[in-house]
Parts: sequence; C-alpha cells; structure tokens
Amino acid sequence: MRHLPLSSLARVGKQPQTLYAARQCMRRFGYTSSSSPPSAGKRPLPFPLGFLGIGGGLVAAYFLWPDTSRSAPTYTDAALSPTHFTPVTVTASEPCADPSTRLITLTVPPRLLPSLQNSIFSPVWSIFIKDDDIQVERPYTPLEGIDEAGRMKFWIKRYPKGEVGRWLHSKGVGNRIEIRGPLKTWNWLDDTWDEVVMISGGTGITPFYQLLHRVLLSRPETACSTRFTLLHSSRVPGELPPPELLRPLKEYAQEYPDRLRLSFFVDVADGTSAQAVSMHEIRQGRIGKAEIAKVIGDGNGETWWWQRLLRVALVKPTPLDDRKVLFLVCGPEPMVQAIAGPYGRNYSQGAIGGILGGLGCAASQVWKF
Repeated sequence: MRHLPLSSLARVGKQPQTLYAARQCMRRFGYTSSSSPPSAGKRPLPFPLGFLGIGGGLVAAYFLWPDTSRSAPTYTDAALSPTHFTPVTVTASEPCADPSTRLITLTVPPRLLPSLQNSIFSPVWSIFIKDDDIQVERPYTPLEGIDEAGRMKFWIKRYPKGEVGRWLHSKGVGNRIEIRGPLKTWNWLDDTWDEVVMISGGTGITPFYQLLHRVLLSRPETACSTRFTLLHSSRVPGELPPPELLRPLKEYAQEYPDRLRLSFFVDVADGTSAQAVSMHEIRQGRIGKAEIAKVIGDGNGETWWWQRLLRVALVKPTPLDDRKVLFLVCGPEPMVQAIAGPYGRNYSQGAIGGILGGLGCAASQVWKF
C-alpha cells in the first residue's frame, strides 16, 4: 500500500485531471541527473509553456508534462534526502504465499545515510521509489524503518494497473533503483493517546507495522502508556500478511495483552490458509460498527445475554470525543470511506463520516492514510 507523505501534493495522481494538469503547467523542470549537487545560485530552466489549449491542451499536459519530483536530480555522493534521488540496491526479494506480494529489501550505501536519530525517522515515514522505465514514482512505507546498514524492508503488492509495483516485482537481487526521502507521512507523539485503534486492509497494514515496530516490538522492556489495537482485513485468508509481519505481532500480543490486541478478518473463506494465523483466529466478514464498538467498549458492540434481556448496561460509556482515543485507517479507498468517511477535496482528510462518524469521533481523533 502506498502512502503519500504530508509534504507531497495531496495524492497528486488522484486529483482531477484538469486541476493536476493546470498545476503542472505552472511548474518548472528540476535538474537532470548528475553525480554531485548543483552549485549555489544555479536555478532550474523553465519549460516553455507554448500555446496549450484550455481543453485538449490540459489533457495532453496531464499525460506528457514532466513532474517536478520525477525530474529531480540523482546524486551518487550526497546523503539520502527528499530533494533528490539516491541509487540503492535490491538486496532481497522474497515471494510470499500470496503470489501478488513480495517482501523486498532495499539497501542504501551506509556512507549516504543521514543520522538515524533524526526525527524524520520517527514513525510514520515513507520513501518514493522511481520506475526508471516510465519515470513514475510512488511512495512506499518501510516496515521496520531503516537500520544502521541502510536496509529497508517493504511488503509490496503487484496490482494489475500499478506501474511501480509491477516494475519492482521484476527486479532481482543486485539490481539498482532510485529512491528519494524520507518524507513524513504522519507524526507519532509518545504519551499523547490512551488508546490507538488501527484499522487496515491489505497492504494498508504497513504504516501500522512501522509504528508498532518502533514503539513496541523494538523495545519490549519499555512500558508503553498507550494500548494499541489492530483490526486487519484481507480478501481471503491466503492474502493476509506474511509470517514475517504477523508472528512478531502475535508473540508480542501474547506476552503483553494489555499493550497490544489483534483481530483478523477476511471477506471470504475460500479454502486458502494463512501461514501465521489459524482459521479459528480469523473472523469472516468485514470490519463493521459492532467490531469497532466492542474494541472501544462504548456499549454499541456485543453484550452479555442477560444485559440484552434486561436491557441494561454495566457502565454508561464515556463519549468518544471526551476520551484520548485515536483511530488510524489505511486500506483501499472504499474501505477507508466506509470506516471514516470520504477524503476531502484533493484527498485532504475531509470530514469524519462512515462508522467512526456515527460513533461520534471528532476530526482530531481520526487520521486517514
């Protein structure tokens, strides 16, 4: 799942074509590839606008006009940065049980690593990967961040119409590709929330895994004041995340059930199986209001039979907007819309709707990736 950083244009590729083309017409080219940064004071050359027509010209511009970020320079001897591309090496490409996904490891030359103590590497962050064949870039989220050897691991799905994902699946160990980043996707702050509920679909689990790896898995001896809950859904059991993701989460949840809770859902039980999750741990059906309400204990989820008979609840729930509860949602757009409401104009966060809106969540309590 790709996640656009906060600093990028809001989901540029999904903007209305005319608006996107108009913005492109106002942009300038960046620098061409080079091995060192440009000298001070040097400016990019403007692209001649010509006489584009309002109708057909804008459509042509949408398809043909180069993107500023795509024409950013490539440097082989400058530290990793969002402002230019850096060549990195594919050091692992492992197939998963779901043949449309792979675990791919990219390695940055250690000499080009900025300080890993930089706040930009706190969750959640991503990088852009460029398909050199068609000069298109897409953002991807490293599962475990980046280590001192420069390694970043990704769980990447190949979509029928996903150019970069298909291109990455074709790359083997030793191949070189270009990336730029890191770029902040969403900023985690310790000791801010009592509870964080993460709702994901498909590869939408990747930003949540990065968050959990940093806050919980990498420092199990450190007590965390926030309780995390992950509700994850896939189409069928065979498409659930690979064991490399699920086993560490399950082991942590078993040892620290007060810090992490997990629930897995599938749309259809088609006979396939998940490698790291037994079938009795998987619920069939989509993540709905009852499942979310049960997690937060607001009284709208499942109740005991005698409560239903007597029509009473043990404790009147505290309104959600008075609680320090945060919901993070990432997955296919129809899922995000059903859970948290549609994105706003140009794919900004938009108003809170869907299930979370019905439960009374405030805008400050929901983030849509």
